[in-house]
Amino acid sequence: MEQLIIQLVSGAVGGNVAGGVMKNLSLGTLGNSIAGIVGGGIGGQVLSALVGGGAAAGGLDIASIVTQVAGGGVGGGLALALVGVVKNMMAK
Repeated sequence: MEQLIIQLVSGAVGGNVAGGVMKNLSLGTLGNSIAGIVGGGIGGQVLSALVGGGAAAGGLDIASIVTQVAGGGVGGGLALALVGVVKNMMAK
C-alpha cells in the first residue's frame, strides 16, 4: 500500500513538472495532477514488475522507494504528455 501512495504522489509531481516544462501540453494544475496520478500508478507498477526484487515484493528499502519514485514520476510525465497531445489534436 505504501508503494502505491509513493507512486501516486510522485506521479502527481511528475505530471506538474512535465506541465511546467511543456507549457503547450499543460492541462492546468488540477489536470496535470490527475493525469500524473494515473500515469504514476501505472508507471510505478510497470517499473516494479520489470525490476522485480524488493520493489515488487513490497519492501520499503531505499532501492524500492527510489524505484517507486522514478516509476511514478516518469509515468506521470508521460501520461501528461500523452493526454496533452490528444487534447491539442482534438482542439484543431
